[in-house]
Amino acid sequence: MALYSDRLLTDEHQLIQAAKQDPKFFGELYKLYVKRVFNYLYGRLGTSEEAEDVTSQTFLAAFEAFDGYRQDGHFSSWLFKIARNKAMDHFRQKKKTYPFDETVDVLEYHDTLRGIEHSEQKVELGKLIMALPEKERELLRLRFLAEMSYPEIAHLVHRNEAAVKKSIYRLLARLHSQLESSNG
Repeated sequence: MALYSDRLLTDEHQLIQAAKQDPKFFGELYKLYVKRVFNYLYGRLGTSEEAEDVTSQTFLAAFEAFDGYRQDGHFSSWLFKIARNKAMDHFRQKKKTYPFDETVDVLEYHDTLRGIEHSEQKVELGKLIMALPEKERELLRLRFLAEMSYPEIAHLVHRNEAAVKKSIYRLLARLHSQLESSNG
C-alpha cells in the first residue's frame, strides 16, 4: 500500500508540474479526483444533480485558482477545501439539508430477509449519524465518501494526523456500539 501511495504522490506531483506548464494536463487531475469529490459532495448535498453541479463548480474554481496553488504535497486538501466552500455557498443559496443516510449505496441482496435487515440497519445508522454534530459528520464524509487519507484530512481540518485518526476510530466505535444496542 505504501508503495502505491508513494507512486500516486509522485504521479500526482508530476501531473501538477505538467498542469502548471500546460493547462490541458489539469484534465488528468480532474480524472484522478472527480469521483472522490462527487461522492463527498453527494454526501453533503443529497442529490446527484446538485452534487454534479457543485463538483463542476469546484473543478472550475480549482482550475481558475491553480496558478496560486503552492505545491506543498497536499493537493487533495486544497481541492477539498474548495469543494467544502462551494458546498457552503450552495447551502447559503438553497438553505436546505439532506440526511446522510441517503448517500449510502443500496446493495442488491439475493436473500430478501437479509436485505430487509440491512435496510433497517442502514436507516438506524443514518439516524445515528444525523444525530452527530456537524464536525463529526464531516470527518465521516471526508474519510468514507471523499476517500481522503488521514494526513489529507488532518491538513484540511488543521489538526494533527494522530488526533484525526483517533477521532474517527472513536466515532466509529461509538456508532458501532450504539447500533448494536439499538438492535439488541
